[in-house]
Amino acid sequence: MKDYVVTLTSDASNSYRCQRAANSLQIDIAAKLRHDFRVCADLETDFHIGLIVGASGSGKTTLARSIYGDDSMRERLDLARPIIEQFPDAWSYDDCAGALIGVGLSQVPCWIRPAHTLSTGQRARAEFALQMALDADCIVMDEWTSVVDRTVAKAMSHTIQRYARKRGKSAVLLSCHYDVIEWLAPDWIIDCNQQTFADRRLLRRSRQERLQFSIRRCDRSAWRNFSRYHYLSERLAGGFGIYYGLFCGDDQIGFHAFSNLVPRKAGQPMILHANRTVIHPDYVGFGMGMKLVNITSKIVCDMGYRVMSKHSSAPIFAHQSRYKCWRQTNSGVDHKVERGVSMGRKTAFRLDVRYYCFEFVPELFTIEDDMHMAGPSLLDHAKQYAVSIGEN
Repeated sequence: MKDYVVTLTSDASNSYRCQRAANSLQIDIAAKLRHDFRVCADLETDFHIGLIVGASGSGKTTLARSIYGDDSMRERLDLARPIIEQFPDAWSYDDCAGALIGVGLSQVPCWIRPAHTLSTGQRARAEFALQMALDADCIVMDEWTSVVDRTVAKAMSHTIQRYARKRGKSAVLLSCHYDVIEWLAPDWIIDCNQQTFADRRLLRRSRQERLQFSIRRCDRSAWRNFSRYHYLSERLAGGFGIYYGLFCGDDQIGFHAFSNLVPRKAGQPMILHANRTVIHPDYVGFGMGMKLVNITSKIVCDMGYRVMSKHSSAPIFAHQSRYKCWRQTNSGVDHKVERGVSMGRKTAFRLDVRYYCFEFVPELFTIEDDMHMAGPSLLDHAKQYAVSIGEN
């Protein structure tokens, strides 16, 4: 344990108005312009996540600078360059992609455009990924969730603490909000308002708060709000389709489509392909993509259709392979000649790309397939389905 002391002072202006304001109070003005902070804390014992929390002006940033140095507070993100170009030169492409996916910045279009075009939440995730790429033993980030929606802040907190633990690195985060504590699961907390230190290294981490989302049918026109985040064509398949949205309250934060891509055989159920799954970047980190896919696939199968899936995404392949309800039927590499020029590009297929094929097996789907899933049984198809996030 060590004592940490911070003193914040400021000088009163000598202007007429300031002097009138000061003289109107029967108090010691010099004392009011001074803030002393002292806390005894153990910051040397190994940890992954530390949290310094308190109101603006309580001494968070000054305390962090006094402990970790001025350079620790410097932002690394260059807003003029794409984030994927800013990792160390020695890193491979897979290293860079893994870091971005690890912090929940999983949409490829976000990687390749200038960082100034990213949202506030996306920039914070990008900054954290760059900080984690440093050789420093401990990184420090100040007010990473101050100006984002509170549900988004919790998603970001959950994602970055999980990534720090996976990388085996230490991060100290500064915040004026107490609502992220459960989602950060910090190993220690310094509360600048109370001037206290709480060592939580030996605590069993659990959450009492649960975030509620819902899945509802939606119109295909909703795709226009999500297409830019998807790695394939911005167009939905033509013909028959069924579409679902993931909602946080009244706000749609996810989209998933089922499309009929192959002719229907007489006497057999129509085959619908699950495709175009997108979760808004601000809400990435809860694993909601596969929850959306699995639940809606079950609903569609209950409607009398067969659900198949073909894609070239290695992360989706890894996720699907974990579920008993998805049976792999094929995989290979597409070797296509020039086709589909009407789509506005040279070919309709990316050449020499590995693909994966799965079929959904509704009899093997259970809520328990996903530890993060909790909620009621499947409802009528026209009604909403509730999804609850809370467990670690």
